[in-house]
Amino acid sequence: MSSSIDSLPPNLAKIVQRFKRATDPKRRYEQLIWYGQRLKEFPEADKQPENKVPGCVSQVYVTAILEDGKVVFQGDSDSQLTKGLVGLLIEGLNGLTSHEIVQLTPDFIQETGLNVSLTPSRANGFYNIFKTMQKKALECQPPTDELKIKN
Repeated sequence: MSSSIDSLPPNLAKIVQRFKRATDPKRRYEQLIWYGQRLKEFPEADKQPENKVPGCVSQVYVTAILEDGKVVFQGDSDSQLTKGLVGLLIEGLNGLTSHEIVQLTPDFIQETGLNVSLTPSRANGFYNIFKTMQKKALECQPPTDELKIKN
């Protein structure tokens, strides 16, 4: 699934539209921080190695559970901007099926304009968080479904 806005899940499309309207990089950062502030409290008990996102400079944790066939994520980071990236992804991906999540590609970040504002390590962090969320979505799926993550 390519990430033209029309092909994105509704919540993710809404987020992309919001960022497209914010043409000033400072405004985009403020918006990103806002997504981080909207995250639910992340349980300390879930800050385990198996929930840690690999390849991030910041400490980033993500969990996923399946509720009524839909994936529900929780996440946290010790960095405000990275926490915003986690919040953006959680808001955009929560409530989708594992299949819908693994069909997405992370190129929608270009549509937001954030990719030009993010440092290379944060852009890499975004990619790692996204890939970890796809992996977690697959892990909480019953083993009968044979899904593969798109590269």
